[in-house]
Amino acid sequence: MAESILGGKSALVTGGARRIGRKIALALARAGADVAITYRKSQTEASETVRELEQLGIRALAVECDVRSEDSVRAAVGTVLNGFGRLDVLVNNAAVFASGALESISLDGWDVVFETNARGPFLVAREALAHLRVVEGRIVNIGSLGGTRAWAGHAHYCGSKAALHMLTQAMAKAFAPEVSVNCVAPGWIELEDPTEASARFAARTPMRRNGTADDVAQAVLFFAAGPKFVTGQILGVDGGLGLV
Repeated sequence: MAESILGGKSALVTGGARRIGRKIALALARAGADVAITYRKSQTEASETVRELEQLGIRALAVECDVRSEDSVRAAVGTVLNGFGRLDVLVNNAAVFASGALESISLDGWDVVFETNARGPFLVAREALAHLRVVEGRIVNIGSLGGTRAWAGHAHYCGSKAALHMLTQAMAKAFAPEVSVNCVAPGWIELEDPTEASARFAARTPMRRNGTADDVAQAVLFFAAGPKFVTGQILGVDGGLGLV
């Protein structure tokens, strides 16, 4: 490991088996933390990610968890505590992205998005709080540019992320002074081969490119290892797209 700014600490990344969550988990591991990830359906990817994490010389766990379920969250946090003995950093990354015309969104479709994107972080943070307070830990929520900008074709997603942004600030006040709580709000993050749509977003972005999962991971690492006095912040990782 190049550095150990989180050496001796442990982290939990929900939805950490793949995509952005995987990059966040790897960044925390490279910084020296033992890392647990949760998954719901991506068991194969979770096992592969754990192997990658362990190759960095840290302890790693993959725990099945449905963040919408109080019982599942309680069991998952208990497994992490049993494995590591402590919890210093919680990253609420598990989320669903959905689209559709607002007038056509079903009640079930609406509820699934809010249950995962807003209720999930609340449940995991509430269950982890006592353990985070003991070590003066950190919570980092993964929001979205969609939580600050209204996207007509993603109303339930935008609403859920706006709720998470406000929840971040409420948590920051409620959990202080022991625990700092912040939020990383990515813009367009390139996760697959470029498309016509992604090219349009890159052209509109002041930094003239789309974001990467590593960009998000480095922002999370700042909140996980940086000044504890920083709390209640919503950090846009969007290359300036939110300014357009």
